[in-house]
Amino acid sequence: MIERGPRPVAPFSHAVEADGWIFVTGQMPTDPDNPDAPLPAGIVAQTRRVMDNLTIILQGIGLALENVTMIRIYLTDFDGDYAAMNETYVSYFEQGKLPARTTVGVTGLAVGAKVEIDMIARRP
Repeated sequence: MIERGPRPVAPFSHAVEADGWIFVTGQMPTDPDNPDAPLPAGIVAQTRRVMDNLTIILQGIGLALENVTMIRIYLTDFDGDYAAMNETYVSYFEQGKLPARTTVGVTGLAVGAKVEIDMIARRP
């Protein structure tokens, strides 16, 4: 568990490391400083909050987004939110240095979120 990380919405660790591979649990768009606050409105704000939460977790274990090798994204409104989520998501990475990725449409996510993102990273 990462001290500054968001409060879990279920029983899990923020991240687990095995042989230099780091598996970061899917994060919700909750505010680590105010976990009971309403979720941000809209896919852009929720994607930013999720990516910021993932960055906090990576920093807590001495890594950064450049160490991420694979990302999975879950969207509750795939057709409606895919383009705006992509535009927000890509702004977190250096141009031309994106991790592998899968994006899946789902019928629902914890806490009523529009987006959840998990990651796999590798320690250098």
